[in-house]
Amino acid sequence: MGLRSSKYQKQAQVLLLGLDGAGKTTLLYKLKHNESVATVPTVGFNVEMLETDRSNLALTVWDIGGQKKMRPHWKHHYTDTAGLVFAVDSSDLTRLDEARKELHRVLRCKSLRGVPLVVFANKQDLVGALSPAYLCLKLDLKVVCEGRAWFIQPCSATTGVGLEEGFRRVIYLMKTPLEQTQEDIKVKMRSKGLTVTAVKQVICCRNRRESFSETG
Repeated sequence: MGLRSSKYQKQAQVLLLGLDGAGKTTLLYKLKHNESVATVPTVGFNVEMLETDRSNLALTVWDIGGQKKMRPHWKHHYTDTAGLVFAVDSSDLTRLDEARKELHRVLRCKSLRGVPLVVFANKQDLVGALSPAYLCLKLDLKVVCEGRAWFIQPCSATTGVGLEEGFRRVIYLMKTPLEQTQEDIKVKMRSKGLTVTAVKQVICCRNRRESFSETG
């Protein structure tokens, strides 16, 4: 993701959430500085600005700590959020249910209603990493993303593969009306290995407009 002066760029706030150990901080600094940085669990938050060569929109990315004690504080950052990134450790099946519950809790908040979501299926470079298609089903995205633009992006925070594409997808979803993204998402989902049935479920869920009540 090319960097350039942000003097004339509009800015949008993006939240980077996920469980501790999902690789959030690693992927953010890999994208920002093109370096693999050794990190420790984030206590508090990191803030970085990402600027793109192909868009007049700069992203102010808030990387919020994913430890259990930090998750109740996520909601204090929801205001003015234009895009949401949720990182998942694709190599850790044991915490997938925990990730699903936290993602669903976040998306049910009224203040994030309609905010586009990109799920980063991180650590795809590791042996045994779960596929985006499998994660899509296990995270129950077709239910929780009703009435919301969303995408699942395979990536590796250590190698950088998929990171730039994922954040460009965030910008695209923020700037494009929901109904106009359907065919493009359909094509992209197929390219990531989803079956025709799964693709139809994704498109169907994107067309429904069910409201979510705030759960805290």
